[in-house]
Parts: sequence; structure tokens; C-alpha cells
Amino acid sequence: MIKKNFFWSIFFIISIFLIDRISKVLVINLAEEFGEINIPLTPFLNLNLIWNEGIAFGLFSFDQKNYYNFLTIIIIIITFIVLWMIIKTEKLESLAFMMIFGGSLGNIFDRLFYSAVPDFIDFHIKNFHWFIFNVADIFITIGVIILICNEIFLKNKI
Repeated sequence: MIKKNFFWSIFFIISIFLIDRISKVLVINLAEEFGEINIPLTPFLNLNLIWNEGIAFGLFSFDQKNYYNFLTIIIIIITFIVLWMIIKTEKLESLAFMMIFGGSLGNIFDRLFYSAVPDFIDFHIKNFHWFIFNVADIFITIGVIILICNEIFLKNKI
């Protein structure tokens, strides 16, 4: 059954994918033009391009291609499960899964096209640098936070 908001959902997912792609292309082009990129934007935010061959925050980065390919297959399977959850859920949950799905598509594209995911948003306080991430990671994280908050605060009240 096709949801009545099907076209809005597709537009939302594609918008997330495109925002992620455009941001990555801009940063990659900067890096190609100027060499390695580490641009301070504010006292606590830099653009610092790194290539992540692992999963979230560089976890499970391996030099062996077999592990990389295995992780990519697992990520694709999980992304299809998220797509199924978009179809099976409604309202806020569906919105959260769309954010996760759109961000996941962006990172999967990079894994397949570049064999790594470009991360470039570097928050830091003095010499302590948090994990470097990208726009897709922001949407995935917001989607997960919405799901957690929905489960904790709203699920039992509806």
C-alpha cells in the first residue's frame, strides 16, 4: 500500500541525500584544489577532510578489502531494513527512519564510489577533537535521537 505522503517522503529522502552529496563534493573539490584541507571556521569548528573506511566514527577500519566489503554488505542490508521500517511506521517514527535512510544512502554511495566515506566536520574544544563526521551522519544521528526520545517519552502516552 502506498502512503498518501509517498511523494513527500521520497522528496525528503532525496533532499537529505542531495544535501549530503553537495556538501561532500564541495569539500572534496576544496581538498583537490588546495591539497589536504583543514580550515578553521570558528574557534570550535574546522573543515578537516578525512577518509573513513570503517563505520560510525571510524570504528572497524581495516586494511583488508574483505572486511570492508563485508561491512558494506551489512550496511546495505541494514539500510533495506530501515526502508522497510519507513513503510511500516507512521508519523514521527517514519520521519526518523527517513532521516536515517537518506543519510545511509549518502554514506553507501561514498563507500561504493570512493571506497571510503569523506568526513569533514570537526568540532573541538581547545586541543580535544570530537569525532569527525559528515552531513549524512548528522541526519542519521538526529533520526536515532528522535526514535529514542519517541520510545522513552511519547510511546506510552499515545
